[in-house]
Parts: sequence; structure tokens; C-alpha cells
Amino acid sequence: MKRYGPERIRNVAVVGHGGTGKTSLVEALLFVAGAIDRQGRVEDGTTTTDFDPEEIRRQHTINASLAPVEWEGTKVNVIDTPGYPDFVGEVAGALRVSEGALVVVDARAGVEVQTEYVWARASERGLPRIVVVSRLDRENASFEHAVESLRARFGARVVPMHLPLGAEAGFVGVVDLVTMRAHLRRDGKDLAEEVPAALRAAAEAARERLMEAAAESDDALVEKYLESGALSDEELARGMVAGTKSGRIVPVLAVAATRLVGVRQVLDALVALLPSPAERPVTGTHPRNGAEVTVEPNERGPMAALVFKTMADPYVGRLSYFRVFGGTLASDSQVYNATRDRTERIGQLYFLRGKHQEATSEVGPGDIGAVAKLAETATGDTLCAKDAPVRLEPVAFPQPVISLAIEPRSKADEDKMGSALARLAEEDPTFSVRREAELKQTVISGMGESHLEIMADRLRRKFGVDVTLAPPRVAYRETIRGKAQGQGRHVKQSGGRGQYGVCFLEVEPLPRGSGFEFVDKIYGGAIPNQFIPSVEKGVRKALEEGILAGYPVVDIRVTLFDGKYHDVDSSDIAFQLAGALGLKEAATKAGLVLLEPILDIAVRVPEELMGDIIGDLNAKRARISGMESQGDGTTIIRAQVPHSEVLRYASDLRSLTGGRGTFTTSFSHYEPVPAHIADRLVAEARRQKEEAESQRA
Repeated sequence: MKRYGPERIRNVAVVGHGGTGKTSLVEALLFVAGAIDRQGRVEDGTTTTDFDPEEIRRQHTINASLAPVEWEGTKVNVIDTPGYPDFVGEVAGALRVSEGALVVVDARAGVEVQTEYVWARASERGLPRIVVVSRLDRENASFEHAVESLRARFGARVVPMHLPLGAEAGFVGVVDLVTMRAHLRRDGKDLAEEVPAALRAAAEAARERLMEAAAESDDALVEKYLESGALSDEELARGMVAGTKSGRIVPVLAVAATRLVGVRQVLDALVALLPSPAERPVTGTHPRNGAEVTVEPNERGPMAALVFKTMADPYVGRLSYFRVFGGTLASDSQVYNATRDRTERIGQLYFLRGKHQEATSEVGPGDIGAVAKLAETATGDTLCAKDAPVRLEPVAFPQPVISLAIEPRSKADEDKMGSALARLAEEDPTFSVRREAELKQTVISGMGESHLEIMADRLRRKFGVDVTLAPPRVAYRETIRGKAQGQGRHVKQSGGRGQYGVCFLEVEPLPRGSGFEFVDKIYGGAIPNQFIPSVEKGVRKALEEGILAGYPVVDIRVTLFDGKYHDVDSSDIAFQLAGALGLKEAATKAGLVLLEPILDIAVRVPEELMGDIIGDLNAKRARISGMESQGDGTTIIRAQVPHSEVLRYASDLRSLTGGRGTFTTSFSHYEPVPAHIADRLVAEARRQKEEAESQRA
């Protein structure tokens, strides 16, 4: 692939709801542009951008994938992105390095949940958008319905630039409202003809609406339009370019990708209407003094590049995808990682098309490439020239919303699991791993259950680690209801030196959140000073192991007020054991109670779904504390809810709201578990303890 200057590059993220035909459209763009010589199909697992075995099996995109095409002297770096909410991190990375978004909408469904999500993310970044109404050759497909849906949700700036020729199976081409020419696909050839007479009136009316929108993008065009009531083809085209780049116009195109209808016109629009990197210089900050630094898309300027995606491979190592914003990145060079203050060695650079790699000596400003085996660099890091350091804005990845416990199936799997999980976390910033020492579990977190299941599949397929997933344990606690005393007695005489330790303890509850307090009230040497820490150590160990159901005991004061010792047989271990026994006896007399963690939860949902969400929260033992209207058709419901009830709330909320709801949680406090639930938890804990003891026996 030849070298292109930044003014002849377009970077575009193909985004939209899952199942709208994004990958099929990208495949059609590649085929029509001559980048591939055979058009693959999603159903056959033969598309260029869905090459991962999991993508082929599931028949939908999981990873953002590059698909550069050359068209009309311009390089268009197309980035195919997933459409399912579990993989929105891939969308975030693609939008961060693009100058425009191609939003794909299904002709039958219109605007869907993920359409709204990607539209909002593109708006946050100020990206121009072009909408493609796809699958117009399918049964019940309606271009008019899709446009109405778009305008109802996103406003009057959404304007058709095409009209379809024919409908459903009879969809054969499009009318370009700028040139007023009909473009047909017939017998494997693209033809241009006059607009059919039957469609002339509708096309002229639609062109009039397009002309009004285009005129508003330029003061001179407004004046011309008001004076003459019309614009020339050239003026209309100029107005469309200005309006699209400024975001005042969102043109709508019509396509049937698998039949290649309207695909050439999409390529034309990407080149003509979207801005180049040369038109959008970016700013960063100086890594040492925080001063603002402008990064010019100039190949002779200082180099600055952002790593927006990392792929982990057990054989090749890490493959880092990067976008050069300024200067030129060369193979076999040294650069500075401004994010980590490290020098990085750059090996061979590549241009990617799906899994195909094409070696290149350099990647210029505005272009996208990849490099393998970076030692210090991770997703979101800035690579730059050492003498002109700059830190670019990293990718804003969403926070994980669901967690599952992960367990290795064998000792061999356990040995490999930690390093393999770390590699996957490097690859996907929306995936995290933590070790819960208290619960003796490794917990993985991500954007949804499908996301975590795919990560488990990758562990098996890429790293040979077989694992199981289960809901994580809840960090319950135990405490006492009242005040009581107990004796801890550990006395053994079996010939020779024995063991002797006796202590008397008093327990009493402390306010919630106080933790543990140990009080020494030994007088007159009832227990020698050197053994008092031994009693405390035994008490602490018993508190950690739990008494009622194996959970830590908290919010308790333990007072050591008396004891007995033996000059010969008393020892550190004897008083540790006595302390543990005394604590258990006193706590049992005081009355043990199980505590559960309570979370503050804020659920943002469309106002019309408030009743369903509140009903579901009430069924989860939540206490509603308030509701706040957001003024955009959504309401935030605030509540407190037991942690055990919302372990899978991401899936529940997605099901209840069709994906339109979001939520955040934070720890609030502990409070007693209802008796019927506590009884079940205690019985389960005892059963597990008995099973473990029988296995050891």
C-alpha cells in the first residue's frame, strides 16, 4: 500500500447496533474498492474483519478490526466495530482515532439502543456522522421508516442524500439527490442513468429539503438560496461538505451491501464529506509541566502516536494498534513513552487489513498501523519524540459492570491462569482481574456475561487454561447482638511437658463499622505479660475464621479479664488456642448475627420504564431513596440494595430496558441479613465445611 499524506486519508469508525450489517458493509467496501478479490459472508465465516474463531462461531463482531481501502486517490481507514454492548470498549478505541463515524441502521428496525449509544459517544467527540440505512433488499425493509426513526430521535439535521430505487427484493439502486442521477447495480455492473420518471417528483421534493439543509451551512449559500430559490449542483455539494463536517447535516445513504447496491456511493461520500486528519489537529499536554501542546498533522514535525488497541497472542506476543497524529513513526527506531516515562524500541511496522499484515518502513501523520512486542507500552499510551514530549488524551473506556469468580479446573491450569489473565487484561481495558484474599477467589470483571464468557474461551483457546465461571462470593460478616462472657481452656497432659492455658473473656458489640478492639484487664499476674499477646492473636484468628458461617467477625470489643497459667506447661500456642476457644464460647452466648454488604445504587432509565425498574428493585429487597428527572427523558432512581441481590444486575437491567438502562454502585454499609436468608446461608456454610472435612479425612 502506497504512502498517503494526511490530507488524502480518512479515518472512519463503522458503528451501530448489533446485527445491522456493519461487517457485511465493510466487506462490500473492500470488494468494490479492489482491496479483496472475493466478497466474504458473515454466515460462512469468510469476512475479512471477523477472523477470530469466536467471531466466526458466534457470527458477530467482537474485536474492532482495521480494513483500509484506496478510493479516488484517498486512503480510507475503515474500522469495523462490534455492535453489542458487551464490547463497547472496542467502539471507544475506534472513535478516539477517527475523524468521522459511519452509523449503520437496519432498514427494518430503525434506531436501536446501541445506535443511541454510539451517536452519543460520537457527539461527545464532535465527530461528523454519515448514516447508512442497510439491508434494504430484505423483506419489510423501509427506507422511509428508518429515516423517520432517525429524525424523531436525532432531529431535522438528519437528511437523506439518497432515495432508494425499488424496495425489498426489488431494490436495485439509489438516486443521488446532489447530482440527480440514478445509480444502479445490474448484472454485476454499476450503471448511471436518468432518474426514472415515476420517481422524479419525489426526488425533486427530497432534493429541495437537502438544499435547504445545505444552504444553512454557509452564509453565502443562504443568501443565494433565498434570492434564487435554488443552488447549483456544485453549490449543493459544497454545502453538503461544509454541513457534514460541521455536524449541522447528517446525510443518509441507502445500501444493500451483500448485493453491492449503493456501495460505491458510500465510498464516494466517505472521501468527499468527512474531514481528513489534516483538518483536525489535536492537542495534548506536556508530561512534565502540564502545558498544552498542539500536535500538527505534519510529517516533518515531532512524532506523536496513540496506542488505541492491544491484541494478545501467545505466539506472536502483543500486537499494538496505533494512530499517528503528528510526524512519522519509523520501523527499527526508538521512541519515548510519555505516559510511562520509558524509552520504547519499535520493531517492524505493519499496515493491517483484518488479520493480514503488510510490512511498511514507516507510518505517516493521520495514518493507522501496528507494531508487535512493545515491552513497556499498553493501550492508551502515547509514543512520541524524546525531545518533543507530549501526552495525548487516552481512550475513555467504560468501567466494568459485572463480575464473576473464575476457578481453574486443575493444578496445571492454576499455574498458568494468573499470567494468562494478566495478558488478557492488557489486551482489553474494559476487562479487569483482582484477587479477593478474604474470599479466596479470583474475580474477573467486564461489560457483560458474554464478555466474560468470551474471555474464558480465550483462556482455553489461546493459553490452554481450562476454567469455570460462577457468581462471586459475597463478603458477608458476622457480629454479636449483646454482651457475654466465656472461658477458653486448653489443657493437655500426656506425659512429659503438657499444654496449659486458661483465659476468661468478655465480648460486647461496637457501633457498626468500628471493627475490633482488644482490652487487657489482667491484674495481679493472672496471666503473665508475655502470654497476653498470644491470647489476642488467638482471638484475632478466630475472628478471621468466623464462628457462625465462616465469615469474619466484626464490630466487637473483647476484654481479657482473668486467666490461669502453669509455670512449666504454659506456652504461646496454648494461650492462642485458649483465646480462640474463649472467643467462640462468649460470642455464641452473646448471640451471633450475619451481616450483609449494602450498596448505594443509581439506575438511569427512560422515564416510561421507571415502574418496572422500581418493582424489580423492590423484589431485590432494595430501599428506594429518591428519583431525579434528568430533563432528557430519563430518570435516575437512587436506592440501597443488598450486594447479593445485584450480582447479575447488569444482565437484569439490560433485559428490562432493552439495553437503555445504566447503573453505578458503591459500598454503603453492613446490616443484618433477614433471618430466613441467614438460616440458609449458615446451613450452606456448614454443609460445605462438612464436605471439606470429609474430603480431608
